[in-house]
Amino acid sequence: MYICFAEYRIKTECKIEYLHYIEQMKTANAALRVYEGTDQPDLFVEVWQAESAEEAEQIKKERLNERSSWAQMADWVPGGAAKVHVWTFKPVAAPQ
Repeated sequence: MYICFAEYRIKTECKIEYLHYIEQMKTANAALRVYEGTDQPDLFVEVWQAESAEEAEQIKKERLNERSSWAQMADWVPGGAAKVHVWTFKPVAAPQ
């Protein structure tokens, strides 16, 4: 199992619109969970589960694609799409 994280800040004045939007995206994407920072309001993290590195890479590409349905969020992020950060993590195993 791989995890893909997307991290970004949402402009305070856009938060209500963002929350409605992200609810729709969660409904359409069962692998998606979204969290808001408790110490940093308006800071959000998306957590996507992927079965393989390839699937995680596809999530990352879709998430950052300018033609994706996710692209409209860039207007709500201070600094735009360049400030949406996405990383993939793999399970840790002890060396053999």
